[in-house]
Amino acid sequence: MIDNTSPRDSFGSKFGIIAAAAGSAVGLGNIWKFPYVAGENGGGAFLLIYLFFVFLIGVPVMMSEFAIGRKGQKNAFGSFNVIAPGTKWYLIGFMGVVAAFFILAFYSAVAGWTLEYIIQSVSHSFAGQSTEQLEGTFNTFIAHPYRPLIWQFIFMLLTAGIVIAGVKKGIEKYTKLLMPLLLLLIIILCIRSITLPGASDGLSFLFKPNFDKVTGKTILFALGQAFFSLSLGMGALITYSSYFGKKENLARIAVEVSLTDTLIAILAGVMIFPAVFAFGIEPSMGPKLVFITLPKIFQQMPGGDFFGAIFFILLAVAALTSTISLLEVVVAFFSEELKISRKKATLIATIAISFLGVLASMSFGALKGFTLFGKNIFDILDYTASNIMLPLGGLLIVLFVGWFISSKFIRSELSNEGTLKTKYYPIFIFIVKFIAPVAIAAIFLYSIFIGGLG
Repeated sequence: MIDNTSPRDSFGSKFGIIAAAAGSAVGLGNIWKFPYVAGENGGGAFLLIYLFFVFLIGVPVMMSEFAIGRKGQKNAFGSFNVIAPGTKWYLIGFMGVVAAFFILAFYSAVAGWTLEYIIQSVSHSFAGQSTEQLEGTFNTFIAHPYRPLIWQFIFMLLTAGIVIAGVKKGIEKYTKLLMPLLLLLIIILCIRSITLPGASDGLSFLFKPNFDKVTGKTILFALGQAFFSLSLGMGALITYSSYFGKKENLARIAVEVSLTDTLIAILAGVMIFPAVFAFGIEPSMGPKLVFITLPKIFQQMPGGDFFGAIFFILLAVAALTSTISLLEVVVAFFSEELKISRKKATLIATIAISFLGVLASMSFGALKGFTLFGKNIFDILDYTASNIMLPLGGLLIVLFVGWFISSKFIRSELSNEGTLKTKYYPIFIFIVKFIAPVAIAAIFLYSIFIGGLG
């Protein structure tokens, strides 16, 4: 029997749930990765395929994670243990915890870079630099012996300060402030971008479908982007949903979170592509677009330092909403499985993740020469989590929901024990049983044998 009688912290409002769950999904990937992946894969055609996969695969998988978390009323590991006692399915949850640990270690390093670039923008440090000089500035900074570490520690302290306060007084309180702020900042930058001369070409590139450029690789990348951008497979959504109230409509929340995440990704494209085209930049520049190309663009436009600072504040906010969810996955696991207080669990998790994060950050400096299979520590953590743990975790989750637990069990959770209509259920369970496993397996195999999608 499942015992859900022990008191737990929980979200206090529907808006708080959407803000937190969408904040987990909305991260640096939406702001920098979606635009350049779209740029590399044909713009508007990629966007349509991406949207198709978000709602065909992403929403059902998210609903599955929500059902597991709310039914189990525990952390990612504990929820599987409660729902399927005496089995090895808990290993899915444990893998999610490890994935969150690894991701936060290297993600916090990149998040720290955004803080450095806020200061650089405000202090007019990019003025007069060529693209080559900006690239040199970036490479010198990430290889610096202590500056990236200071910013990384500051970001981890900000994250820990929110998580330690709890679900309602910490995570919900601050994501309800951060998500509207993020949307406001991105809208300001979108307005500035579309008013630049030549901006219409960027909007045409983003929204006008060109199916001549669609290949099998485009479809796989759209599928992978849809999966990874929704924060699936890493335990965050299972952990957050364990704090959902029993009256919440899980299907509706999944759709609303997916819509919010997709809106932010599309707005990021509107923000970046018109500026890229206005200044004659190649739209498939890749990750360099953020820390090298965009500073060059900002310094060429009136008020560029101001808009550059807003952009990097936007990146920092997007990163923070994600780091909060990642740390919560680990903290909830430590707190509930080790039977320790949230304060102690947050302290232990923050110190442990920061230690690994230091090694990841130093991969570009003092530990640059240390490699394994041709990858530095940063890349090893990224590859292991993004290419192995997340798609494998997502695959096992849909197999668990589709084939292991009874149909009555999952339908009862999605219908709030029969109080909500679930006419969509036959389609949902068909996707979870047959379509999602094949799609996620394709992501997994491509990631392992050809190249990363996440």
